[in-house]
Order: sequence, then structure tokens, then C-alpha cells
Amino acid sequence: MAPGTSIAVVLGKTALFGALAQADRLLVAGQMRRTGFSQGQTIFARGDPGGDVYLVVEGCVRLSVFSSDGRALSFKHANAGDIFGEIASLDGGVRTADAIALTRVEAMALARTRLNSLIETNPRVAQAAIGFLCQRLRETSEQSEAIALHPIEVRLARFFLSRCRYGEDSGSGNRSAFDLGMSQSELALLVGASRQKVNAALAHLQEAGAVERTGDRLICNVAKLQRMALSA
Repeated sequence: MAPGTSIAVVLGKTALFGALAQADRLLVAGQMRRTGFSQGQTIFARGDPGGDVYLVVEGCVRLSVFSSDGRALSFKHANAGDIFGEIASLDGGVRTADAIALTRVEAMALARTRLNSLIETNPRVAQAAIGFLCQRLRETSEQSEAIALHPIEVRLARFFLSRCRYGEDSGSGNRSAFDLGMSQSELALLVGASRQKVNAALAHLQEAGAVERTGDRLICNVAKLQRMALSA
């Protein structure tokens, strides 16, 4: 498979470009360049001028903000197949969050000028960008609501369900497995709680039979997680 074709396949799994036809995704892939970041490297910081939008090919990037008292809120991880850095690239404003490579990261970068050119010349790309931003707004609203209103067990159940969509089917039809790929401290940042409270909530999910944990690997009972996610 040619490099551009393989990147087009990955683009097809993203929220931003997934709705495009293969020909359009190949057009986008042809405008991208390969780049990489070392573990712990700051890719960009909140307030930096907007620039490239990135597609993660391999690795994990934390997107986070800091409060005035220095507390971190990690509101998203960009893993393989995820897009990040799109907001400042689309509106020309400054970066809205810090992006830090949690692992060695291989990525494809699309310059803001090239993205704008694609939007201006291809209405299908423009429509995809609008749909993507609307989805991001919905996700942000849901996350804010979850942190403000729902118990930690509910937040954790919803987070695991979101990961189950990309996990491996264990063969039972109702179970999904995936590697968590982060510490409990990192997980706590994502769900807006302390590590101790996340540890207690995870133990509760295990006792309820919603998840089984072996090291870093989680096996989820999807039906039980769904019931817990709606129990608020």
C-alpha cells in the first residue's frame, strides 16, 4: 500500500475527515508531512500562535490546561488515528491547550495554509470541518456536564465505554478489551477527580463485574458499564 493511501485509510477513521470519499482523503493525505516528537516534548503550548493540525499515527498526546493555582485538567488524549490542534488551525487564533507527547509520537502534520486551501476549494472538506467542530462542541458540553453533575463511577464508566468503541471484541459479543495505556494519576486528570477517588471508583466497577483488570489491560462488560453510565 502506498504511503499516501495508508494515511488516507487512517484519515478515514478520524472525526474530521472520516466522512470524506477516498479521493478527497487522498487529496488531504497528499498535503501532509511526516513528523515526530519525543516523550515529554511540548508540541505546542496554550496561547501559542495556531499552526499545523496533527494526525497521530503512533503514540499518545495529552491535551490539557492549567488553572491559575497550577492544577492541571487533562481533557483529552489523542491516540493513534486521532486529530488534534484543529481549533487554532481552523480559526487562526491561538492554541487553546497544551499538547504534550506522553510517549514517542509519530504524526502527520497539515499546515494551516494547506488546510484553509482545501476548505476553500473543496466544499466537502468544508462541510466535514463544520461537522467536526459541532461534534467537538457537543463532546465538550458533555464532559463539562459530567464533571459538574455526575459521580466519579459514572464518569469512569462513560470514559471506559468510549474506549470500548476502539477496543478488541473478546468474542462474547458483550465484552471489549483494551490497554488503558496510562497511570491512575493520568486517568484522574481526564475524569476530573483525585487519584484516590478514581482508585476507589475503579474498585467499585470491578466489584460490580463491569470491568476486569490485569496489569494495564481492561476487559469491560459493556452492558454493565452502560447501566452504570446511566445510573446518575
